Amino acid sequence: MAIPRANILGVGIHAIDMEIALDTIDRWINTREHHYICLTIVYSVMLCQRDEKLRRIFNSAGLTVPAGMPLVWLSRLKGFSQISRVRDPDLMFAVGERSAQKNYRHFIYGGAEGVPELLAEEFTRRYPGLVITGTFSPPFRPLTREEDDQVVQMINGSQADIVWVALGCPKQERWMVAHVGRLSAPVLIGVGAGIDFVTKQKREAPRWMQQIALEWLFRFINEPRRLWYRSLVCNPLFVLHIMAQTLRLRKYDLGPDDVQAQRIY
Repeated sequence: MAIPRANILGVGIHAIDMEIALDTIDRWINTREHHYICLTIVYSVMLCQRDEKLRRIFNSAGLTVPAGMPLVWLSRLKGFSQISRVRDPDLMFAVGERSAQKNYRHFIYGGAEGVPELLAEEFTRRYPGLVITGTFSPPFRPLTREEDDQVVQMINGSQADIVWVALGCPKQERWMVAHVGRLSAPVLIGVGAGIDFVTKQKREAPRWMQQIALEWLFRFINEPRRLWYRSLVCNPLFVLHIMAQTLRLRKYDLGPDDVQAQRIY
């Protein structure tokens, strides 16, 4: 049964909660279906406004997850009352706990040098018996074809069920759509900064700020040079676009190809 989606500026946000996300991942692993998961925030949606290929990548994901509270609130206003936020760190911990019970195998791809190993240590500390089959921190430059082939061979050789992809948006989404058919792992999950939060490389906003959608402000105060554009430009523009969509001043269609969730390579 297809999971309904809320149209947020032409990006289809799946109306899910954590349990639905976990059950969907279970099904993909059991049936060996190949999918990728995009954890989506306001910044992701705004990037899609100026990049049609990226928008189609998000709309072609097996799950386009509401990782930001504004997307949850807007989806509920559209009638999807069952939706709830699925944050990167929360999903990582929930999947880790279930994986320890079901013997799922994990590969960690991305993050700064040494950070994937820290995540592996944190996973196995929290969930004894969790199987981490490999880690790799790629260089910041684009990989050559030969290097990319070696990465594919390495991940496939690890026999992972789940690959955590921490390259940041939109790089990780482009990487996942280019590799979802080449990797034997059925599940690819783009977690972005989630790997840094879990490994304590970056501070998380207090829970009360997360609940009222002020996490962006906390992160901006801590990283103003890196996050000024998404905080001071993308967020106000998002509000203007939402007003245009709500007042029907502009159409934001998902498009027939996106509704069918075709993969775009």
